[in-house]
Amino acid sequence: MARLDVLFDGYGGNGVASTVSLIRDGDLVAVVDPGMVPSRASILDPMAAHGVSVEEVTDVIISHHHPDHTINIALFPEVRIHDHWAIYHHDQWTPRAAEGVELSQGVRLLETPGHTPQDITTLVDTDDGVAALTHLWVFEGAGEDRLATDPDLLEEHRARVLELATIIVPGHGPLYPVG
Repeated sequence: MARLDVLFDGYGGNGVASTVSLIRDGDLVAVVDPGMVPSRASILDPMAAHGVSVEEVTDVIISHHHPDHTINIALFPEVRIHDHWAIYHHDQWTPRAAEGVELSQGVRLLETPGHTPQDITTLVDTDDGVAALTHLWVFEGAGEDRLATDPDLLEEHRARVLELATIIVPGHGPLYPVG
C-alpha cells in the first residue's frame, strides 16, 4: 500500500492556499499540488518531519494549472511533473493523456474536468482506503464550485470518484472520509 501524508491543509477566504500532499509508493515519492502556502517552509518542514528531502522527490502532480496549485513546483527541480496531458522533465515534454496512468502500483491518475477543463484526480491505495486527491471538492461539504467551468461535468466526475474513493483530499482543506 502507498503512504499518503498531507503536508499542508489548504484554505480559502482571507487568503488562499492549496492542500499539499506527499505520496510514497515503492520508488515513487510524489508531491501533489505544491501551490500557494504561507511560506515555503509550510511544505518543506512537514516533508522533512516525514523524513523526505527535496532531492528524494521523484514526481510532482498538479490537479490543474491555477497558480494556487502550482506556484511552488520550482522547489523540486529534478522531478517529473504530471498534468492532464503530459509529463515534463527538464527540457522534455512527453505528451500523454492522464486517464488511467499508473505512476506506481498504488497510484493512478484520472481525468476529472469540471473545475477546469484540465483537472485530474490522483487516486492512492492506502491502508485506510482509496484516497482521491482532487479539486472536484474545494473543501469538505463543498456543494457548488463557484469557479467551475462546467458544473455538470464536475458533478459527473464527483459521482465517478465517489464510486472509487473512501477518502477525499480536497483542493483547499483537510482530508475527510467519504460519507
